[in-house]
Amino acid sequence: MKKPSIVQLNNHYINKENLKKRFEEEEVQKRNRFMGWILVSMMFLFILPTYNLVKSYVIFEKQNKQVIKLQKEYDELEKNTKIETKLAEQLKNDDFVKKYARAKYYLSREGETIYPIPGLLPK
Repeated sequence: MKKPSIVQLNNHYINKENLKKRFEEEEVQKRNRFMGWILVSMMFLFILPTYNLVKSYVIFEKQNKQVIKLQKEYDELEKNTKIETKLAEQLKNDDFVKKYARAKYYLSREGETIYPIPGLLPK
């Protein structure tokens, strides 16, 4: 096997330059480490508000669904209230009360036979 033909000089200048190069590499490593810490800190500064924003959005969507559900219930109750109000107004009429009582509660006069027919109840 052949020995390499390159010989490294080991004098004061070479040692000084090697030492200088090592110091520069350590400075670059320190700078990179510092920048890495800054990067990690910035990531945390962006992750926390993003988490809170997503959490707030989920709560908002849940409340929005609840509002829609309650609005549907309100509309249904309002519709039922109108029907009941109309029935209450109609119950002020004596003829309607007689028809309603005969149809709903199967009230009859003496000697009458009642044959119930579905859907014939006055509204």
